[in-house]
Amino acid sequence: MFTDIALHPELESNIAASGYLEATEVQQRAVPLLLEGQDLLVSAPTGSGKTAAYLIPIIQSMVGESSPKKQPRALVLVPVRELSEQITRQFEKLTASLELKAVSLVGGQDFKVQERKLASADIVIATPGRLLPHIENGSIEFDSLDFLVLDEADRMLETGFKDSLDQIITLCPDARQTLLISATLPTAIRSMAGDILDQAEWIQVGQKREAADTITQYLTLSDDVAHKDKQLVWLLQNESYNKAIVFCNSKTLAKRLDGYLRYHKLKAALLHGDVQQKGRFATIEGFHKGTTNVLVTTDLASRGLDVDGVDLVINFEMPRKGDIYLHRVGRTGRAGLEGSAISLVDASEWNLMSSIERYIKTRFRRKLIEGLVGNYKGPKKLKASGKAAGVKKRKKDAQNKKGAKKKAPRKAKS
Repeated sequence: MFTDIALHPELESNIAASGYLEATEVQQRAVPLLLEGQDLLVSAPTGSGKTAAYLIPIIQSMVGESSPKKQPRALVLVPVRELSEQITRQFEKLTASLELKAVSLVGGQDFKVQERKLASADIVIATPGRLLPHIENGSIEFDSLDFLVLDEADRMLETGFKDSLDQIITLCPDARQTLLISATLPTAIRSMAGDILDQAEWIQVGQKREAADTITQYLTLSDDVAHKDKQLVWLLQNESYNKAIVFCNSKTLAKRLDGYLRYHKLKAALLHGDVQQKGRFATIEGFHKGTTNVLVTTDLASRGLDVDGVDLVINFEMPRKGDIYLHRVGRTGRAGLEGSAISLVDASEWNLMSSIERYIKTRFRRKLIEGLVGNYKGPKKLKASGKAAGVKKRKKDAQNKKGAKKKAPRKAKS
């Protein structure tokens, strides 16, 4: 994978066994710098191999050395539980037979069990909300911390973790190596990078506003929700795919669709924020193993969920932002594999869809479903922007008309 970098033989073997045949661009650029002790700010598209880019150098530095009790040598902070579990699994694959221990620290698990595991952890992958109680309890200390990774830092800031992050970072030793990973680079992230990184290199891979070339993006027009229901079932029964993810904008709709798909004998599972932690783990594990092959979810799964074999993404509803669309469709077409993304769009979503097309500078291919082609064919007239051209009266004319109605005619003098 890295012909010019000397890695531990067992680590090299585990990298090959994990399916990494060639280093991705972000890995080629980040791994050597991290091995040299450089702080990094990394911005790269989903599916580009960022997790392995930092796990490989961390593991290389840990091989042959044991961590002091309750003092891990690496800490990875993440916004959601599912990402923590995913990184932990990847670490375990890369450290097979290397006697290094990872602990996933998330809510919904027994606190005492986590406390016992922390006593011998080499790396901790945690959500800030679960890590802080363990810090207060004295379950974990950072005196021996060599690596601090903030994965999906932009999302952690969006979800209100800033104060928790500040508190945790303050407890970490100054003599550490820090990596900040963010899909987007808003002002808040740039400010954070300036505060916590030391003479950092900035690695930016790919364009911010585009899906991977391996993803074919389609548009299917729908008359209404009932029409979408039928189209969705047809797609899941007739398209060729290994695993599919169906995205909705609300938990209520996701729950209804899950039941609807099960009724039609599809192997579906439900994932959203109200599903209990035990249920989330079981759902994701079943999807990983193929016990279920259709995951119905909200944007909870649009980032951080990396499941092998996802080759179809269906947007039952268009997302409200272009970045969210990119995160959703980025669940497929990963690691150079082919994938498809199909968006079901009715008249009320046309302008939103058009805005997303302009944002990502892409025109979706039209996909007609035989027997389910609706009456809605798109707007009769389009603006130059691609949005529907509505009949709108000028504001001034409308105000004049309104004023004229209120003004009573004068009576003629007798």
